[in-house]
Amino acid sequence: MYQSYEANTFSDLVDNVVTGDCLDVMNLIPNNKVNLIITSPPYFQQRDYGGGIGNEKTIDLYLENLLAVFDQCNRVLTEDGSVVFNLGDKYLNSSLQLIPYRFALRVLETFQVKLVNDITWIKLNPTPRQYQKRLVNSTEPFFHFVKSDKYYYQLNEFKKNDSLKNKKNDGSNIGKKYYELIRTSSLTSEQKRAAIQELTDTIREVKEGKIESLRMKIQGIHSEPFGGQNGGRMYHLMRKGFTIIKIKGNGIKKDVMESAVETIKGSKHPAVYPLSIIRELIKLLSRPGDFVLDPFVGSGTTAIAAKELNRSYIGIDLNQEYCKYARERLSRIHYQETPEILNEI
Repeated sequence: MYQSYEANTFSDLVDNVVTGDCLDVMNLIPNNKVNLIITSPPYFQQRDYGGGIGNEKTIDLYLENLLAVFDQCNRVLTEDGSVVFNLGDKYLNSSLQLIPYRFALRVLETFQVKLVNDITWIKLNPTPRQYQKRLVNSTEPFFHFVKSDKYYYQLNEFKKNDSLKNKKNDGSNIGKKYYELIRTSSLTSEQKRAAIQELTDTIREVKEGKIESLRMKIQGIHSEPFGGQNGGRMYHLMRKGFTIIKIKGNGIKKDVMESAVETIKGSKHPAVYPLSIIRELIKLLSRPGDFVLDPFVGSGTTAIAAKELNRSYIGIDLNQEYCKYARERLSRIHYQETPEILNEI
């Protein structure tokens, strides 16, 4: 069993990167103490990380070891906290093994947790391959688990400064389209008058900048709205013969994140997930001053993002060289401002 020689108490772990087996080191963390866990364990038989998880002979043993780590994560997590695991897949005998999804299913079968999202990381620069009978893999999942429905979630902070903005619409083109559809529809005269009046009022809201755009569904022309008989839009469609959907301009937050695979000059770690993605997850799932843990911290990306965003970090890794390099990276990062201590150590 590997032992940590750098921490003896929980206080020793805070804002530190500790060398050791995460199952041993995490014993120093009290129950229900960590607000957010983001990690990427070594992938199955993918690389030599110098021992530990990832070198198992079978997938089942690999999953059992990951579940043991998840058990500790679940123990130390607060009731309003989140656990995010990033895993890659593996081909054996020319067949994809679906290891990340096997892991997610085993977690749901074993623990009283919920899977909120399977966030897909789209790699903009996947490793170039010249396969003749399969496509190049360019995605990986980030599984977001929670212990309860009380989990902290700040959706407005997620991709807040995304450069992809929706184009403004003055409503003129939309108006022409829907006015004509109303005129040729099978609605009654009374329904048509009501539809024209509501459409005119909604277009005015677009022109005044109160909403960004609109969609309209008309009975007999458009498909039924999502939500079936119990949906409010479906009710409007059946009662009035039409429904108008107002689009407020807040971009839809999708479970897809695009980013290049990162390489860091001088890094000894062979696999680094993008700092940009980890920043977004930390902003989405934690508050300033919260504890952010990475049991497989590697080159230190999770800890760096946490420090940049004024969270307290705890990093653990079995590889002494990785820990040394992560500490060097962290030494060059400064908190944006002095964080408040929200949790008494």
